Amino acid sequence: MRIVVTGGAGFLGSHLCEALVRRGDTVLCLDDLSTGRLENIEHLRHLGCEFVRADVTRPIDVTGDVDAVAHLASPASPPDYLRLPLETLAVGSRGTENALRLARQHGARFILASTSEVYGDPLVHPQQEDYWGNVNPIGPRSVYDEAKRFAEAVTTAYRGLSVNTGILRIFNTYGPRMRPCDGRVVSSFIVQALSGEPITIYGSGDQTRSFCYVDDLVRGLVAMIDSTEAGPLNIGNPQERTVRELAELVLSITGSSSAIEYFPLPQDDPTRRQPAIARVQGALGWAPEVPIEEGLRRTVQWFAARPDAVAAAARSLRGAQSDPERDRAATDPSPAQAHLVSADERAVPSRA
Repeated sequence: MRIVVTGGAGFLGSHLCEALVRRGDTVLCLDDLSTGRLENIEHLRHLGCEFVRADVTRPIDVTGDVDAVAHLASPASPPDYLRLPLETLAVGSRGTENALRLARQHGARFILASTSEVYGDPLVHPQQEDYWGNVNPIGPRSVYDEAKRFAEAVTTAYRGLSVNTGILRIFNTYGPRMRPCDGRVVSSFIVQALSGEPITIYGSGDQTRSFCYVDDLVRGLVAMIDSTEAGPLNIGNPQERTVRELAELVLSITGSSSAIEYFPLPQDDPTRRQPAIARVQGALGWAPEVPIEEGLRRTVQWFAARPDAVAAAARSLRGAQSDPERDRAATDPSPAQAHLVSADERAVPSRA
């Protein structure tokens, strides 16, 4: 199959591109590199993965066959979507519509990578797909939450136009290729532990998350591409842990002596998060397999092999991520990434 992956140079997107290439698919990776990195896919570019630097909020024109479109493009961590609020809204709205138009034009399967954030700070636990959520539409997280809720709505509308669409609601995912400075709880804790900096916990640490290793998550994405399921389907690890337990586990795996510091909980930060996965188990035969201890060991090894990036991220995390300018400097792609994009990569290539 020939599969278009938007956001394919990002954390999840690059792992999906790799899984598809390794099973024999041809992949067209679209990414504007606002949060993605070329190094994530460099090893794939001679294995059937084409890269195009493209902004999917503009019309997408791909010639040749397209069998599936996986729409993963979006800033996905709070520091990213808070510094890119309008871009986040645009990629969730115009970007999703453009990706859907591409799928409709080619008669292709369309997969939306939605998020557990559509449930907001849930009043129902665990979260099942028929729960409508508890979302603040004007809160600080709304640019991401509402962009994804709109993306689900427009994906559902296109299914009514006979487009073969599917929606996956992705819960917290972690693993190699996470950006050390992305501000997510797993990457932040690992960076701080490896650097000997205090571990930053917001709130009491009793709030819960459910962490899914990236290899497991990508198996579910591939299975969804191959199916005709409409969804929405939750996909994530239902094993619930407190944020404090995660911090203690990271300290144990790294052998770090970092202290734990507590800061106020950000507005609208969910207090409990756990997916109900009976539907995805029944529809796709999917369930997570990698224990969190093993997944964290692999992730720590990946971070430890990049000491310069870890040291830079540690400086941006020091003192509870409270400096927007410092965060922007740490999270913006480096100029070195931009010059790697050649002129012929700025237009979508043809494929017979």
